Amino acid sequence: MKHNFRLVFYLLFTSGLILGCEREIEDPQMDPSIEYFPLLIGNYWVYEVDELIHYGENDSEESFFYYRDKIRSVYVNDAKEQVFIVERRKSEDQENWTLLYEYTLLEREGSLIRTIQNQPLVILPAAIAEGTSWNGNLYRNAADDEFKVNFTQSNELKVDQENEDDQITFRDIRYEMFQKDVGMTELYSEVLTYCSRNDCLGDQLIDSGSKVHMKLVSHGSE
Repeated sequence: MKHNFRLVFYLLFTSGLILGCEREIEDPQMDPSIEYFPLLIGNYWVYEVDELIHYGENDSEESFFYYRDKIRSVYVNDAKEQVFIVERRKSEDQENWTLLYEYTLLEREGSLIRTIQNQPLVILPAAIAEGTSWNGNLYRNAADDEFKVNFTQSNELKVDQENEDDQITFRDIRYEMFQKDVGMTELYSEVLTYCSRNDCLGDQLIDSGSKVHMKLVSHGSE
């Protein structure tokens, strides 16, 4: 009888542990400071994308399409952090979607980290205020890259990641926009190298690089 009692107690205890884990994963609790990127399973964002790729001098290709990012699941890693898995799909007409890849969003000590193709980037800081700056490359093997918070007249949060153009060898302009309780509303990335030969130095003749402009067209939850 005592043996049966112990068995029942063990089953109830382990069942409670399992149910507790399921509740933690299905009902994630985010740090209150993450207001500009609501992380809940089923949330999605649709962006129109204008992409221009430069393959060489006078050789480029421009394309227009859509991305649809959706949080499909969440798990808890070894550091007890909630990792949100986002699937990115691509479409030419917003009707037929093809899965491109998956990436993750992770909140760590109030900061938001986005990892695409094993390259983590701190896209939002723990303390959001005008002029706040941080190292976007904090968790990757790369040189420090200072990001900075600015607010627009419409009260959107703008993260300036880079704004350099020496008009001789390179151009690097990158920023992202966020809206409270919505998420990322815009992304702009223009990274170019100019021809540096003696016959074209200073002419801003594009040798290689790309420009990507993403703008939010719809969002919601499923």
